[in-house]
Amino acid sequence: MELSPPPSCLKAEYETIFTTDSLLFLHELISTFDEEVDQVLKLRVSRKAHLDLSGDLPSFLESSSHIRRDPAWRVLPVPPRLQRRHVDIGDLAPCDTQRFIQALQSPAQGIQVDFDDGNCPTYYNQIKGLCNVYKAVHNKFPNAPHISQAPVLMLRPRAWNMVEHNMMVGGKEAPGPLFDFGLLMFHCGEKLFRNGSGPFFYLSKVESFMEARLWKKIFVWTQLKLGLPLGSIKATVLIENVLAAFEMEEILYELREHSAGLNCGIWDYSASFINKFGLRQAFLLPDRSKYVNMEKRFLRSYMELLVQTCHRRGALATGGMAALLLPEDRDAHRTAMAAVSRLKLMEIQAGVDGFMVYDLGLIEPMQKLFQLHTEGDNQLHQLLEDVTVTPDDLLSMPSGGVTLYGLKYNIAVGVLFINAWLSGKGHFFYRGQVEDSATAEISRSQVWQWIRHQTQLENDSRVVSRRLVTDLSKELVMELLMELGTGRHSDRDKRRLLTAADMFLEVVLKRDFPEFITTYLNQDHTFLSSQNTGQVEAIGGEIPRPKM
Repeated sequence: MELSPPPSCLKAEYETIFTTDSLLFLHELISTFDEEVDQVLKLRVSRKAHLDLSGDLPSFLESSSHIRRDPAWRVLPVPPRLQRRHVDIGDLAPCDTQRFIQALQSPAQGIQVDFDDGNCPTYYNQIKGLCNVYKAVHNKFPNAPHISQAPVLMLRPRAWNMVEHNMMVGGKEAPGPLFDFGLLMFHCGEKLFRNGSGPFFYLSKVESFMEARLWKKIFVWTQLKLGLPLGSIKATVLIENVLAAFEMEEILYELREHSAGLNCGIWDYSASFINKFGLRQAFLLPDRSKYVNMEKRFLRSYMELLVQTCHRRGALATGGMAALLLPEDRDAHRTAMAAVSRLKLMEIQAGVDGFMVYDLGLIEPMQKLFQLHTEGDNQLHQLLEDVTVTPDDLLSMPSGGVTLYGLKYNIAVGVLFINAWLSGKGHFFYRGQVEDSATAEISRSQVWQWIRHQTQLENDSRVVSRRLVTDLSKELVMELLMELGTGRHSDRDKRRLLTAADMFLEVVLKRDFPEFITTYLNQDHTFLSSQNTGQVEAIGGEIPRPKM
């Protein structure tokens, strides 16, 4: 095992997290499961190749129909602290100490402690985030409540597609999710369990029941190693991929001793249609700003099937995150609150047991919305027995075209997300909303697909092409540079923005669709070199040596 030396300002945090015992545990965890991680990633490639070559569409699996037909099995009941989780705070990167402490002090029932979509996985951010979770669990933040009284921590490690560049195990970079999960469990698992507050996880971007089966093996192994009772780890699986929507019962079945339910969102899930079927004209996804929302048949069916599946098996079903930021102006504030309430009431009426918000000012209004329209801790009694969802329902693309506004909006979100990553941030604010890798994913996916299919704009006769997207990107950058010019911004900020625009064009003009924007950026020389400035500056002096 090799571990990169710490960023100069995080030596104490580094020593707290990377102890001899934690590294031995992490080495054994990664060595045990590394090959199986590679296998599930190769299985993804194989499934995608089959879909492309055969033209087939997914359906409910015949091989596991006995699991779906068996009415008897249930997931184990969740611990008391998970029974009532109406409102979680989403997209909370734990490296942001101030916001993390604010969340711990808030009346939210849970916090999505996010090492994935809302976090940029620089070495600094990972170490700082892990250490902040350690401090929260071990009650080392002076103004934060005891971990048994604070909102429950729903720990979200990185997804399978991410690697940790700063750790090598057996001559290979460590899988990002095992790095995050292993250190969180080693330092916090037992303490969380003893306080009836965990360990609880969110599992991102799971595509099949085979991936859920691997997580189950990892949970069982970890519990045995750390002396925790089997079933003490609970996990909510985010159904963010269209293929996983056809395997929800099987995913719950694999994790039935460890399930905290399933979660449905909108943007990663919508982007997965382009990922899996983007070459097919029949799956051209229209402008998301105008034609894609949870009321559309393919998304409504997905949410109804998720709620029905979960509740039939005694599992909790949670909805996505309200990304809106509440404005200070009174009239605008009232309008924004009404918009969020309408969308979240629709989810409550569909039967969800909870959802997320980003703005802390939405916590109590959304909790009141639940109290007004539901009874009890959750809606497990809502079985949706009259709902039938077919493969056609799940695969029906909404009608609609592409607007110039939608194209420009997608370009802006894509460019600004890359700019945020190059700044070491996993999310940013734009036009009154928080944007993260999920919205960046749908934005760049749509632009790639519209170019590929030479889609015509609704506004005029122009076709979405390389030239049009390049010209609009240049216009955006000029507008943003003018804004930067009026504030206190360095030449470095301006160069970074120009670099982000170039990288966005690289992504959307590629012949083959890059599967995840985060994987693409995480492997990109520009992003990697932006983290290594300290090493470069140290040349000629003494460069810190890796920990072996």
